Amino acid sequence: MHNDYQEFTKLNLKLDMSRGKPSPEQLDLSLSMLNKTDISNQITSNGIDCRNYGIQLGLPEVRDFFSSLLEVPSNQVVVEGNSSLSLMHDAIVFALLHGTPDNPPWLSSKPITFLCPVPGYDRHFSILEAFGINMINVPLLEDGPDMDLVESLVSNDASIKGIWCVPKYNNPTGTIYSEETINRLASMNAAASDFRLFWDDAYRFHHLTEQRITIPNIIDLCQSAGHPDRAIVFASTSKMTFAGSGLAILASSLSNINWWEQCVSIRSIGPDKLNQLRHLHFFQNSVGIDNLMNQHRLILKPKFDAVDSIFEEYLGKLNNVSWSKPLGGYFINLITPTGLAKRTVELAKNAGIILTPAGATFPYGSDPDDKHIRIAPSYPTLDEIKLAAQGVSLALLHAINEQENQT
Repeated sequence: MHNDYQEFTKLNLKLDMSRGKPSPEQLDLSLSMLNKTDISNQITSNGIDCRNYGIQLGLPEVRDFFSSLLEVPSNQVVVEGNSSLSLMHDAIVFALLHGTPDNPPWLSSKPITFLCPVPGYDRHFSILEAFGINMINVPLLEDGPDMDLVESLVSNDASIKGIWCVPKYNNPTGTIYSEETINRLASMNAAASDFRLFWDDAYRFHHLTEQRITIPNIIDLCQSAGHPDRAIVFASTSKMTFAGSGLAILASSLSNINWWEQCVSIRSIGPDKLNQLRHLHFFQNSVGIDNLMNQHRLILKPKFDAVDSIFEEYLGKLNNVSWSKPLGGYFINLITPTGLAKRTVELAKNAGIILTPAGATFPYGSDPDDKHIRIAPSYPTLDEIKLAAQGVSLALLHAINEQENQT
């Protein structure tokens, strides 16, 4: 173990932990999809030739498959492309330009505002910033967004059109929304009739323990509360099979699915159905999903445990320093004393460890307290992760010493 920051920098490390990418070992888990899965018959049981155009919302068999996993009727499921982020981007663009069912285009009623639970996913915020949509920070509590604040804001401001939600194993905190929080999101009054929950269920199957945590079905709850079109659920297989060649899924009310089909038919003549067929044959059923994700867990958990153990050794007795201990997902949120996150990231970079920029988990890249650092343990090897955790710890200790010497 290393105990001196200056000595640690002499190791000349080159570790990039800036994104939550699956490791090569994880990607290898799905190699058989490419070299063993038999899709020599490209004609489905419904007589669809997967080599050709068409089938805008995805193969019926694949929609059925994800319907059972998401517990949503298959005619309320879309399978398209390889990136759920692309679907989120397009849903924003379609609402801006075309409006939502029975509502005018968002662009006709500026300003447009979104609520952003923080810390959160930087790419969510990047989409909004790119289109000039205002963002309001909402503190993320232990059970989800601060619902007293959320309800107060949305009930009084018709410019608020949506809220980003990562309801299970939140990026980067690992937060799991409580049943009460989810019920309140579904049932709350909103001044905007076209208010939407952008429900990013990215980590639905990404458990780090043997516990299989489930959360309430947001589409059902919105329907029961009289807001059937409120929730748009996004998911993907990007961190299950191949990050660049997975499947993206959207689920919502039938009205929203019809709206999506009308909008998306302008930009595409149909998705990659051969890739959908490959995934269907590879997964086979929900047991196949469980077995695959358990293999991912066995690779990931030792890395998360190593970070936790090393942080505890170096940082465990420090005031105003803490970190999340997620039960699933891909990230750990390290909280530094106020004003030290950027300096810690800078010092880590000087030691050869690239982290997500401090502030990235807040809208506009601005953490008002400069104290949140996203740690992504997935990509490096276990030995590299141990070194990285030591380096980040030493960088933070060095930053704390600098601050104390300035006062």
